[in-house]
Amino acid sequence: MIAATVAVPVGAAAYGVFRYRRDQGEAQSRLDAVDREVISTRFGNVEFSVRGTGRPMLVSHGIFQGCDGALLSVRDLMPERRVIAPSRFGYLGSDLPPAATPADQADAFIAVLDHLGLDRTDVVGISAGATAALQLALRHPSRVEHLVIISGNLPHSTTAVAQPSWVRFLNRDIPIWTLRLLSRRLLARMAGVPTGFHYSSGDERFVSEFIDSYFPIAPRAEGIDFDAFVSNPAVNSYPLEQLTIPTLLIHARDDPLVSYQAAADAASRLPGSVLVTLESGGHLGLGQAQRIRAEIDTSLAEQLAV
Repeated sequence: MIAATVAVPVGAAAYGVFRYRRDQGEAQSRLDAVDREVISTRFGNVEFSVRGTGRPMLVSHGIFQGCDGALLSVRDLMPERRVIAPSRFGYLGSDLPPAATPADQADAFIAVLDHLGLDRTDVVGISAGATAALQLALRHPSRVEHLVIISGNLPHSTTAVAQPSWVRFLNRDIPIWTLRLLSRRLLARMAGVPTGFHYSSGDERFVSEFIDSYFPIAPRAEGIDFDAFVSNPAVNSYPLEQLTIPTLLIHARDDPLVSYQAAADAASRLPGSVLVTLESGGHLGLGQAQRIRAEIDTSLAEQLAV
């Protein structure tokens, strides 16, 4: 009886190790399949990926992501664009410089544009990536044609605060992988899916891909901490009234992570900005891809005609 009692947890532990190694191997294979380039800058190595053709658009990705997550986030929104997706500081192949700031990150974006020979580009900031996207528009307005903020971390949002120090121990591979194994729905809620949201089959697939894109977390850990403790709260001091770039803000009322009110307040401070309100879809804009794509296309077309 004692041997049988011991054998069960040992077997379960062995299976857990096998499953973890298998899942991490699959995650690394997905990442390896993404074409990435690394350039040397005064901030260290900066990694980026480029996909598609047409008019360029630089995408500043959210927390837990990287250039791979940036490409996934806009895959259905900008199929006809040349998407430039840098991995922000501390994510994947991009270094985290000592005492880094969002202003440094904006300058690192410029280094990528210079490398690609681009004088100007449209810019999209998604979730935590809004901080760097806004800083890019504030510091280098001559390099930004139009700015789009989707579910953005904005001044006085619920996310624009430094996280408690213990968060850094939870935002790692084993805890997040364990949560994914035990309850994908709970992890989906943490990713911004509203409680009780009715998924379509397409929503299910996207959320699954989105969560899978977090892994492996280890090469993203420094960037996650930078967002959680430095970059996210830095947005509170931004002088939005000084931003001169045509700006489109897109935000869902039922976003459980980043407050809609912060988006409305930011729109009132940004000269000439437009706020597009989604009545549902949560942080990930589920079920709203066609609407978001249409709003972006229409807004940019109208601004180009002026």
